[in-house]
Amino acid sequence: MKHLTLGFIGLGLIGGSIAKALRAADPKTTIIAYDINKDSLSLAKEEGIADTITLSIDASFATCDYIFLCAPVSENDENLKILKKFLSSSCILTDVGSVKSGIHRHIDELGLSGQFIGGHPMAGSERFGYVNSKAILLENAYYILTPSDSVPAEKVVHFRELVSSMGAIPLVLDAELHDYVTAAISHLPHITASSLVNLVKDSDSKDGIMKMIAAGGFKDITRIASSSPEMWQQICLTNTENIASLLDTYIEALTLIKEKLREKDSQFLYRFFDEARIYRDSFIETSSGPIKKSYSITIDIVDETGALASIATMLALNNISIKNIGIVHNRELEEGALRIEFYEEAAIKTAGEILKSRGYTIHEKK
Repeated sequence: MKHLTLGFIGLGLIGGSIAKALRAADPKTTIIAYDINKDSLSLAKEEGIADTITLSIDASFATCDYIFLCAPVSENDENLKILKKFLSSSCILTDVGSVKSGIHRHIDELGLSGQFIGGHPMAGSERFGYVNSKAILLENAYYILTPSDSVPAEKVVHFRELVSSMGAIPLVLDAELHDYVTAAISHLPHITASSLVNLVKDSDSKDGIMKMIAAGGFKDITRIASSSPEMWQQICLTNTENIASLLDTYIEALTLIKEKLREKDSQFLYRFFDEARIYRDSFIETSSGPIKKSYSITIDIVDETGALASIATMLALNNISIKNIGIVHNRELEEGALRIEFYEEAAIKTAGEILKSRGYTIHEKK
């Protein structure tokens, strides 16, 4: 087995997570990292993720089998011009940007199409920077590949295998199709989330009552509004036409809903929510895909010291593994004060029987 040499131009949340995932997949991988943030580089070195760190794009990258372009999109053009001087002819270049058409144009202009496979790991967090990176960020996430037409087919196969080794799910798409699809399911939702947050900010009373009670649905739908403003500024400036076109369609849909609300059209409103519910529920798969069915229950517990630990211990003694556990701070969408998520459906019944026998009230999440 050949142990790869990997280069990273930029080591933020995504670059750092990829580096960590590939390090975990093969501890003998050699990783070379460049970033303008000295602290990120020092931490990557200290953690044993980066073997070589550099504050400039230099000959350190000449031996790389793959180089991941993970700096902000606006810096790719200049970074590529510098990197080209040190690039091995056998090296595959890839990026991690949410928009693919622009980077493909830069690659074509530099005559590097035969060495480029565009990449978009569809994973992330509202937090950013290397300090928040983690190998499991990519686990079971789609990782879209947009190879140039002139890149050798076997290179694409090998890169797919590399992506799979991170625990991600590779999917090959045309670059332009990718940009339209992600405008709908990623870029527009971020604009919507930020718009809702700003709406509440501008509409709230002086004592901030909206902000104080915002939870449940509002909290869920606006979580992504905490993402990097620099990154989303660049995405909007590079996938402008697709986002604007879909935004037009979305505004038309909202206008229609506003009209139906004022008309008090009950049949339309019911159909609107029901069709959305049915289609959203179809996203959930039990064995594959990034959105999986959740096996969980909620429990009524009293607010006292040791209550949570007592339940966790009880389940552990009965060999029931807990995937996630947490307090439900808002009862808007579900009953119970403690939510427990399991790895498999069978655990719900067993855990429910044990807890009920101890006097707990159980609410199974449908």
